[in-house]
Amino acid sequence: MTNPAPFANDDLALACRLAREAGERLLSLQQQSALVAKALGDEADRLANEYLLAELARERAHDAVLSEEAIDNRKRLSQSRVWIIDPLDGTREFRELRDDWAVHVALAEAGVVTHAAVAMPARGELFASETSVSRRVQEMLQVPRRVVISRSRPPAFAERVAAALDASLVQVGSAGAKAMMVVRGDALAYVHSGGMNEWDAAAPVGVALAHGLHVSTLANQPIRFNQSDVVLHEGLVVCRTECVAAIMDALADIGSERS
Repeated sequence: MTNPAPFANDDLALACRLAREAGERLLSLQQQSALVAKALGDEADRLANEYLLAELARERAHDAVLSEEAIDNRKRLSQSRVWIIDPLDGTREFRELRDDWAVHVALAEAGVVTHAAVAMPARGELFASETSVSRRVQEMLQVPRRVVISRSRPPAFAERVAAALDASLVQVGSAGAKAMMVVRGDALAYVHSGGMNEWDAAAPVGVALAHGLHVSTLANQPIRFNQSDVVLHEGLVVCRTECVAAIMDALADIGSERS
């Protein structure tokens, strides 16, 4: 009999705590700091990253960490447990005082996200890869016919996907905010062309999969994490399972439009 992995029972609790507490610190900074624009965003990135790295060093000293705001320690490639974090996903939205920014904390084991949390502090929301009720909730949702896309980099194929689903397009800030719209039941799908990084996607992917949603590349392939190249060149699809066929048909002939 194989012994369970150490910390298996409380990795999710740790991910949730870290995402929530980092988010609380960011929200306090946003509400109280005299900093504005780029200076506010830079301080927020630094503050959240330092907090998350310190907590992971204390709680999971033997695990590797991949963070948007830290130098990539390539030793992670030889480790099976890697925490993939985005201390502030949506820095632009944060400094514009919008609510569509997030904190991402995910644990990838052997390339697969096993535990994840996405905090959206300005909305008072925390989403986790907890499956006890999430799949049943998804089945009951009456979902608006919307496809979520990036504010800053809307994909060229977005209108084709929306037409295939008889849906409207909605532009939202951070990757976490976009994916959580699908998890929350506010949209049918989130599509993104190639170019995002592992820290943008890991926690949203973990939460979405736990909620019974479809997650893949634009070519309908699974996404692996803790790779040497952290860029997701093949894009991302997060959608309700009943939308997969229509989306993939819409993407089948776009070729160079994907990038």
